[in-house]
Amino acid sequence: MKVIIVGGSGTIGRAVAKEMGLRHRVIVAAHRHGDVHVDITDIASIEKMYKSIGEFDAVIATTGKIQFAELSAMTSEDYFYGLKDKLMGQVNLVLIGKKYINDSGSFTLTSGILSHDPVKFGSSGSMVNSAINGFVIGAAIEMPRAIRINAVSPTILEESMQAFGHCFHGFHPVPASRVALAYSKSVEGLQTGQIYSVG
Repeated sequence: MKVIIVGGSGTIGRAVAKEMGLRHRVIVAAHRHGDVHVDITDIASIEKMYKSIGEFDAVIATTGKIQFAELSAMTSEDYFYGLKDKLMGQVNLVLIGKKYINDSGSFTLTSGILSHDPVKFGSSGSMVNSAINGFVIGAAIEMPRAIRINAVSPTILEESMQAFGHCFHGFHPVPASRVALAYSKSVEGLQTGQIYSVG
């Protein structure tokens, strides 16, 4: 298969690229470093990426930014940042990509544990991750041409504990290599409308 990994230069993306690269042709798409460049907040950039790659069988999105801050300090602009980037960035990868993806292809998005296990400073993450899961469940029953869509919902990564561990006391971190297996299950399996929790 020809697999596009959007955000493939990040911690999860690199682990997914390593896992999928064992069996498939991987194309890493990233804002700065990758085989192709893409800005997921820009519809024209997404369209340009797909046109430059040509036909493909799967898209894995391991990208998306949100604001981490105390609720009392959050503004509507702070929430909109996550909605525009992590939520609509991934949604637009699907909306635009379904025109280009091969029949029976798949999209795998990334949400996260905050959708159902919130932490201090993480209200934007809880909102955005829940919305991504909802989009996947709702979109799955309407995808054309036997195209599948799932999401991976990881807990905090071992590799991210130094930066974010202070927000995740009591959580059991997992290595990115373990999270990568859930993306493999999504792409190489037959399920759709699933949220694969890891952690």
